[in-house]
Amino acid sequence: MALKELKIQPTKTTPEYNLSPEGTITIKGRAIDESREKLPDEMTAWIEEYLKNPAQQTKVVIALEFLNSFNTLLLTTTLKKISQVIRQGKKLLIKWHYEEDDIDIYERGEYISSTINVPIQFYLTEDIDNI
Repeated sequence: MALKELKIQPTKTTPEYNLSPEGTITIKGRAIDESREKLPDEMTAWIEEYLKNPAQQTKVVIALEFLNSFNTLLLTTTLKKISQVIRQGKKLLIKWHYEEDDIDIYERGEYISSTINVPIQFYLTEDIDNI
């Protein structure tokens, strides 16, 4: 069975997820929901399947306007899982977009980068909604 693109629509408290078998994963919006214990099952299953045969380069684009502590943990776990592509001899590029006045989002990205031991490229943007 071929891996298909997965799109999970955002809510007021959860981000939009777009996962492409060509190697692009986008996480955008607000990540402040504390009512769930883990990522959506279909996303976890998609990542597991993707890791069986990842693209030569996996690009993760993160553009969050809000990210609380609980969701930082979820995101860290997710990125750590995705970073398994490196052990398969593939490339991983993580692009972290943040707005100038949002030092908290930037610092959470730095924290995640040091936790998973994978460099993250940071991009200052004027409007996170237009990423």
